[in-house]
Amino acid sequence: MVTSRWTAAPARATSLRRRGAVLERAILDAALEQLSTVGWKGLTMEGVAAGAQTGKAAVYRRWPSKEDLVADALKAGLPSVETAPDLGSVRADLLELCRLAREAMFSLPGSAVRAVIHECDPVQAERFHGVIYDQIVEPTLKLLREVITRGIERGEVRSDAANSYVFDAVPAMMMYRSKMCGSEWSDRDLEEMIDQLMVPLLRPHSA
Repeated sequence: MVTSRWTAAPARATSLRRRGAVLERAILDAALEQLSTVGWKGLTMEGVAAGAQTGKAAVYRRWPSKEDLVADALKAGLPSVETAPDLGSVRADLLELCRLAREAMFSLPGSAVRAVIHECDPVQAERFHGVIYDQIVEPTLKLLREVITRGIERGEVRSDAANSYVFDAVPAMMMYRSKMCGSEWSDRDLEEMIDQLMVPLLRPHSA
């Protein structure tokens, strides 16, 4: 027991001497962890500091408010998918894209985003709209546009399907079911959505 006590102290002291990017990354990770576990309303600067094993002053020096901290944590933590799947059919491509979206939604940063969306009041939420749009919404729409445009070129998809209502269908359904129904989107759920909603919606008029 004596050995354990004396070996633990230097390790903690080392963590407290972190500086620069290493410390900032620890603080941002702690903010994401707080958001995913206690939510926006439960997140405190003190709790983030404790999670990062640093002092509260180190957090406030870099981020004067929790809105500033959370905005930077989302920017740093949100995953990105830059290449649209190309598996030979629009059904396979959409299904793989949905699986990637599901992985992002239920990742630590994804849980943090959902906490912000669900719990912030309209004024607070406005602070994060740009981050969420730039790093989630626009990239997702871009990939959907690529998949559907490729399907049109192959003759699988009707020529007028490349429009905002069609592009919004998958993200809107996944967010709605996640928020209102608590759905975690099993593989079967994703397949049924593609087969019962998207394939009929995209099918050429003559098919």
